[in-house]
Amino acid sequence: MTSLHSNPLFARLADAERILVAGAGGGFDIYSGLPLALSLLHQGKQVYLANLSFSALAGLPIDDWVAPDVAAVTPDSAPHQSYFPERTLAQWLRVHGYPCTVYAFPQTGVRPLRAAYQALIELHGVDAVVLVDGGTDILMRGDEAGLGTPEEDLTSVAALAALDGVPTRLVVSVGFGVDAYHGVNHVQVLESIAALEREGAYLGAFSIPRATREGALYLDAVAHAQDHTPERPSIVNGSIAAAVRGSFGDVRFTDRTRDSELFVNPLMALYFAFDLPGLAARCLYLDRIEDTHLMRQVHSRIAEFRESVVTRPPRRFPH
Repeated sequence: MTSLHSNPLFARLADAERILVAGAGGGFDIYSGLPLALSLLHQGKQVYLANLSFSALAGLPIDDWVAPDVAAVTPDSAPHQSYFPERTLAQWLRVHGYPCTVYAFPQTGVRPLRAAYQALIELHGVDAVVLVDGGTDILMRGDEAGLGTPEEDLTSVAALAALDGVPTRLVVSVGFGVDAYHGVNHVQVLESIAALEREGAYLGAFSIPRATREGALYLDAVAHAQDHTPERPSIVNGSIAAAVRGSFGDVRFTDRTRDSELFVNPLMALYFAFDLPGLAARCLYLDRIEDTHLMRQVHSRIAEFRESVVTRPPRRFPH
């Protein structure tokens, strides 16, 4: 039991020396973990960054692969590719004097992704993993009205859930509300958080203030990524960054949202933290994707589960 003045997430990581912060859902998810990763670095921890990648990793040279399905991305990787969030982050890290390798996992099923995580964990002697979701669909157990885009997120959860040799495995979710575009009902998100609290898996929430060193660096990293990926900037991190700056409502930062109405608000700048094994135990279909090797198998297994279950209707906020 911790004291009220201490943060349960950082308390769980206090004894860890080598921490892997990994994006769960691909794209720019690893950026959502950057404030946390920087805070741990500033505490003197060894921090490694990784991401389930949407980039074209197959074209990387053989020397860039440190293990099967684990690519080491540097600021100079694949200069011909315009969309490469891991490389863009590596370039930003180098400019600011931080270790500038970002590991990337290709989109696979649970079995090969678990082996990739195991290889990276053994390579660096990792004793804690923090899985980061930009959004909240990682918290859905499976019978909600809408799941968002859970395939990559829950593949990552399932991959890590069985790695019992890692003493500390955590999940953080940031960007409350951004998944409404993909059909997530956020009353049901709050219901999930309440259930995880009852089960002892919820570690509380805390904000990313722009007045902190990490908050300011995060805003700079998101702006850098938007400048370097102008055709496909991250809507999730753009929304989170807008919330960190104190913006509110239908904030415009990219033409990608011109046909949507955003609701940027302070809740988007909150980290919600959870115990990963506890979160995994609540997912109703995790056993169905356990033996998958390909991402398309994960898609089909979740679709089959959704056809077999009676979903709970969405609920409106009462105020």
